[in-house]
Amino acid sequence: MFTINTRGPIYDPEAVQPMRDELVAAGFTEMLKPQDVDLFLSKNEGTALVMINSVCGCAAGSARPGITLALQNKIIPERILTVFAGQDRDAVDHFRNVFLTGVPPSSPFIALFKNGELVFLMQRYNIEGKSAEMVAEELIEAFNIHCSKEGPSVSKEIYEAIMHAKACGSKIPLYRP
Repeated sequence: MFTINTRGPIYDPEAVQPMRDELVAAGFTEMLKPQDVDLFLSKNEGTALVMINSVCGCAAGSARPGITLALQNKIIPERILTVFAGQDRDAVDHFRNVFLTGVPPSSPFIALFKNGELVFLMQRYNIEGKSAEMVAEELIEAFNIHCSKEGPSVSKEIYEAIMHAKACGSKIPLYRP
């Protein structure tokens, strides 16, 4: 059993909205509450890509543009989902506790599930120091092995209009309601 959003965001929601928007524009569905995590991941059929979004400017600054670029591939996961560390805290904790047992917490974090089984992951340390193109290459390789849905997730025109946030987490104000 889980609780319903008992903890508020750490960072100012307005300041991180552009980081959310770029993933939603690329076709991601946000999981804002623990119930959303269960709703979208309880199906053990097909493929699901989950990104734990983050304010970390260095790793997330490569992960978000890398993952959106990878979703322009001709083969992509069936479900494309995201939760935001430090924002959707209860949903992130629920995802980690139920679907990532034994995997150390990390953000940003990218996981690919096939028929309910974790088949590929990129933790923060796998992302740091890589360009968006390098992240995309690794994801595309995983998509080509494990996925079968025809891509891209959004049209080329929509993809090219996505504005990738370039902000350092240390510059984002803490949330003080």
